[in-house]
Amino acid sequence: MENTAFWIRSGALLAALAIVTGAFGAHGLQGKLDAAMMSVYEKAVYYHAYHALGLFAVAFVREYRPDARRVVWAGRFMLIGIAFFSGSLYALSLTGVSWLGALTPIGGLAFVAAWLTLFFAVAKA
Repeated sequence: MENTAFWIRSGALLAALAIVTGAFGAHGLQGKLDAAMMSVYEKAVYYHAYHALGLFAVAFVREYRPDARRVVWAGRFMLIGIAFFSGSLYALSLTGVSWLGALTPIGGLAFVAAWLTLFFAVAKA
């Protein structure tokens, strides 16, 4: 099972990546994307960064409840959410391939599952 350090490293790396993708969007994509696609890209960065920080919450709860398998699943769901939600929106905004938007709700559901799973991991304490 993933230990606390894994979740801290994952959160830190994904937070750094969120900063890089945000800066790329602000500076490298300015004038290259229309307003609608820039909004899509910014939404991807926002949820990416928010859930990278969420991985620190997973690490904190992992220390609090080291035996709770639900904590690990909460982290896994956050990773899946970042990949599917933010990843699909990054790809959609950069390529314009519209079917990629169909993957976004999978990531959204993974985010909801992550937070609810984390809640229930602590609620059983």
